Amino acid sequence: MVQNLTMTSNIFPSRWSPQNPDQIQLYSLATPNGQKVGVMLEEIGLPYEAHKIDIGAGDQFDEEYKKINPNSKIPSVIDPNGPDGKPISLMESGAILLYLAKKTDKFLPHDPFLEWETMQWLFFQMASVGPMFGQFGHFYKFARDKTTDDYGVNRYTNEAKRLLGVLNTRLEGRHYLVGEQYTIADMATFPWMNALDFYQGKDALEYQTFTNIQPWVDRCMERPAVQRGIQVCGFDS
Repeated sequence: MVQNLTMTSNIFPSRWSPQNPDQIQLYSLATPNGQKVGVMLEEIGLPYEAHKIDIGAGDQFDEEYKKINPNSKIPSVIDPNGPDGKPISLMESGAILLYLAKKTDKFLPHDPFLEWETMQWLFFQMASVGPMFGQFGHFYKFARDKTTDDYGVNRYTNEAKRLLGVLNTRLEGRHYLVGEQYTIADMATFPWMNALDFYQGKDALEYQTFTNIQPWVDRCMERPAVQRGIQVCGFDS
């Protein structure tokens, strides 16, 4: 969702009042989806202010938060200096990554073929890796004792393994998902590989057999901005 806002004091959720209203405001939590945008903001170096949205406590359903994200998810951003100098709010991590890439001319290739490849793999993460890994984690770790059969865990285990295979094939002979460039497609995707540790599901997915994936994750994780970005709006902060 893109929502144009008028520059008044009420463009920000009152519960999370900014200290620096002239900076980008991030509303997030360090889940895989939240980490994407934390990493991107650290990579591009624009000043920003981070606000933790505690989804365990139901912050995402606060009426003030729903004004900027009616879907009650994280992350969200408000940029007081959006297009034509007007403030803009954004939800959906993929849209936020694209917006910040366009705003700063960073991490989205200029070559039109590579640009479209980047968007293709970004949407692959948004449509497949994120939702399916999330469902795998739900059924594998959290819902085993809440279902009467193994249908859910088997379905999403098989689908997560299939998607790992797609990524593994894509990364054959490559350092990153698109060409030899680190892009928003990588930023969107690698946090979900780390989420498999949280789900305690790597063995079930035979993760180590997908030999191209972990070296790629390690390359991403070596970046100083990544190490900072994955901590933004951390669970313990």
